[in-house]
Amino acid sequence: MTNIPETGRTRRVQIRLVGIQVLVLSLLGILFGRLWHLQIREGDALADKASGNLVQQVVLPAVRGSILDARGVPLADNETRLVVSASRTDLLKMRDDGKAVLTRLAGVLGMAPEAVREKVRLCDAKTPQPCWNGSPYQPIPITDEATAQQALQIRERAEDFPGITAEPRAVRRYPSPSRANSAHLLGYLSPVTDKEIQQAKGSDSPYLRSDPVGRSGLERQYDKELRGKAGVTRYEVDNLGRVLGEAEAHPARPGSHLVTSIDARVQRVAEYELNEAMKKARTQWDRNTGERYKADSGAVVVMEAATGRIVAMASNPTYDPNAWVGGVSAKDYEKLTGKASNYPLLNRAIQGQSAPGSIFKVVSTTAAVNAGYSFDGPYPCTSSYSIGRQVFTNFESEDHGPISLGRALEVSCDTVFYRLAHQEWKRDGGTEPTKNAKDWFYRTAHQFGLGAATGIDLPNEVTGRVPDRQWKQDYWKANKDAWCEHGRKAGSYAERIAYENCREGNRMRAGDAVNYSIGQGDTLVTPIQMATIYAAISNGGTLYDPTVGKAVISADGTSVKEIEPTSHGRLPMTKQTRDAIDDALAGVVTRGSADWRFVGWPQDRIPLHAKTSTAEVYGKQTTSWFATYTKEYAVVMTISQSGTGSGASAPAVRNIYNALYGVRKDGSIDERAALLPTPQKSLPAVRADGTVRRGDGPRD
Repeated sequence: MTNIPETGRTRRVQIRLVGIQVLVLSLLGILFGRLWHLQIREGDALADKASGNLVQQVVLPAVRGSILDARGVPLADNETRLVVSASRTDLLKMRDDGKAVLTRLAGVLGMAPEAVREKVRLCDAKTPQPCWNGSPYQPIPITDEATAQQALQIRERAEDFPGITAEPRAVRRYPSPSRANSAHLLGYLSPVTDKEIQQAKGSDSPYLRSDPVGRSGLERQYDKELRGKAGVTRYEVDNLGRVLGEAEAHPARPGSHLVTSIDARVQRVAEYELNEAMKKARTQWDRNTGERYKADSGAVVVMEAATGRIVAMASNPTYDPNAWVGGVSAKDYEKLTGKASNYPLLNRAIQGQSAPGSIFKVVSTTAAVNAGYSFDGPYPCTSSYSIGRQVFTNFESEDHGPISLGRALEVSCDTVFYRLAHQEWKRDGGTEPTKNAKDWFYRTAHQFGLGAATGIDLPNEVTGRVPDRQWKQDYWKANKDAWCEHGRKAGSYAERIAYENCREGNRMRAGDAVNYSIGQGDTLVTPIQMATIYAAISNGGTLYDPTVGKAVISADGTSVKEIEPTSHGRLPMTKQTRDAIDDALAGVVTRGSADWRFVGWPQDRIPLHAKTSTAEVYGKQTTSWFATYTKEYAVVMTISQSGTGSGASAPAVRNIYNALYGVRKDGSIDERAALLPTPQKSLPAVRADGTVRRGDGPRD
């Protein structure tokens, strides 16, 4: 065995000791460096994080404010229901993603397992309804119609239902007072989305995950006022979750109440009469097609003439807003959005556009007078009017001889307006307009507010269309390529039209001008626009912005913010012209196109003014319009594919006036039966406890 010199061993030991010392010092350096990083550099952030871990937050949802009619009757309020909810976070922690739990839950609730699973899946571009479009971290409602027995089973067998809760909550309710549906006015709610939460951060009205959000109607328009502010209580807890004390508390602030100008009783009458008129129209035969009228949709507006406030507004087909409460089913969603049900979510009073036909003639009459033509005429009302080889006929080819513009309104003579519009078209240069072209007929329509939104306090109002020269040019540019591709000089009617539009669709042709003068061609209006115009004729010329909201009242009644009427202009007519048109529209009822529908009407006590319209739509049956006003109200009704204005809409409108003023069938007036002979003026009072005292006016 070789002996290692003592000095060699000592040197090796020294080297090892040095290595160990370096290693220890390195480890200590790393440790101290980490401690410095945690204590000094990241100390504040980690302290905040640690503090946050010791605070738990409890959210108390705010009670949403009620929507009231003008007398204080709730159109939308809240009721306490037993709500069963599921936590996706808890379910996804399970091996089967909670399928077994949801299947057991379906058995307790008497629902199909698939229906329960559909409720908790998240919405995306590929997922059909029903699905959850709210935050995935928020409890998802399965049903808001659980019985006390079902809730008790879920609570007593908590080990069988992890992630499932059953508790009482305030749920939105649409009670339909006086059997008034009011769906398109009220709208509906659905859960807030993560995107909306992010977008509202930093605003004066941020969302919480528990907030429902208004999606249409008044629920959307006044969502901020109705929603209130949820309460938040933060508790200090230890690392075992035991509550140590209350850190801070912010009580919930209930939403304000919205008082509307709607009268639930008149709303019910308007809805009923519109529906009955559509049903009646479907029993009548269309002489042009030999088929029954389809009467597939319609709308009616009842407006205070002196303020623009909406007393009633109905759209048909309609839907039950309660279908959205607690989550919509697949079957209901298909009905609400499908073509087979003709899109009942569409509010046709503000979103339905169609040619106005003869109710547009008040615009053309004003345009003619402003262009220098005499109101008194006379103008030949011939059975037809020819431009080159094209013949434009009067309705049913009637010939009334020389008449005034007033009489042309009364009997709805088309050829008078054809001739005037054609003369103005030629004066402006025809297809090659002069630099100083007046375009009176188009300019006047814009001055009446057409081609623009009325400003009603409901979302998604459409503008209609005034097909003036600028619109023609823009429309031609957008569609020229398609027209040129499909147009044929000797093809079908549609192909010939496409061929003509390809070549000169940007030019204002004589046929365009004469069709426009009677509200046909490319002209589009909405019922709310025409109600605004006829109300303006009634009140002396002011075009009011239509409003449904009348006041916002705090939950305790201490703060009242009234919504005053505002206007967006005046009718471009003198008092003399207005009075002459006013007299002519009264003549429509007494000696014109609607006189046969108003036999026995008490015209001496309640002067009624009206205009009938039968608008033609390519490829469809005619659209019925009836626009009217008294001193107090303007009522406009339209029904698609239903025949004439006096035939389909006029009887229903008369019945609405009968209800408003208490007019009996024989023409006598029963003031005790009148629903609203004069507009409601006072506001309902909200007491400190949140209950409502009704305003003035007749009771139910």
